[in-house]
Amino acid sequence: MKANSVHFILSGKTPYKDLVPAFPDILKMFLMETDQMPEDEEILMMFIELNIADLERNMKPEGYNRRGRMRLVFPTDRNEFYIKAVGKGVDVARVGERISEMLSASGVQYKTVNNDIPEI
Repeated sequence: MKANSVHFILSGKTPYKDLVPAFPDILKMFLMETDQMPEDEEILMMFIELNIADLERNMKPEGYNRRGRMRLVFPTDRNEFYIKAVGKGVDVARVGERISEMLSASGVQYKTVNNDIPEI
C-alpha cells in the first residue's frame, strides 16, 4: 500500500494560530519537494503572508491547492490539514514525515493519519 494523503489532525482545541511559527517553513519545503516553488520570490512571500494572516486570526488558511503533483489542503469542516497526491510517483509519506518533524519542533499538538491506496 502506498499513501495517497497524510492528514495532520490538530489535537483537542489546538487553534490554527499555533501553526504560525512552522507554517512558512512547511510551505517552502512543500513547494520545493513537489517542484511547485514559484520562480518569483514575491509570489512565494504573498502565499506565505496570506496564509499567515488567516492563521494569526485563528482562521482556516488557503493552503496550496493549485495544479501540481500534490496539494496542501485545509478542509472547511475539520480542524486539520492534509497533503494529497494528485498524480503518480509522489512520495506523500516522506513529505508528511518532514511536515510532522516541523510541527513537533514547533510544539503543535496533532496526530497523523495516512490514507492508503493499493499500489498498481
